[in-house]
Amino acid sequence: MYGDPATIRRILTQSGDTWAVVGLSGNRARAAYGVAEVLQRYGKRIVPVHPKAETVHGEQGYASLADIPFPVDVVDVFVNSHLAGGVADEAAAIGAKAVWFQLGVIDEAAYDRTRAAGLDMVMDRCPAIEIPRLG
Repeated sequence: MYGDPATIRRILTQSGDTWAVVGLSGNRARAAYGVAEVLQRYGKRIVPVHPKAETVHGEQGYASLADIPFPVDVVDVFVNSHLAGGVADEAAAIGAKAVWFQLGVIDEAAYDRTRAAGLDMVMDRCPAIEIPRLG
């Protein structure tokens, strides 16, 4: 349900190419750093979102989703589950088309709210694992 193959395919191929990566910083040891690199390799524009607002992989960072001055298609969430629901709500508020909760990030109430708001959502999956499977 939370990783429906049709939804995964739709997000990766039809939702758009601008991905805000919440939790992405310049820390190369963090999973977000490597996943963002894979997304770029597959033609996605990544937008780092982190309180430090660092430039990562050549892209300007922002402290919050609300600070991004252009449309975002997908919000990829690398924060603890207890914070993820708030990020999903912010994603809906900025007009994103989809929300992607990374491996281990689970909030069923946020999933229900996000889907009810009309956004696609995947939870407890990694796009860097799923995108190569598309062929």
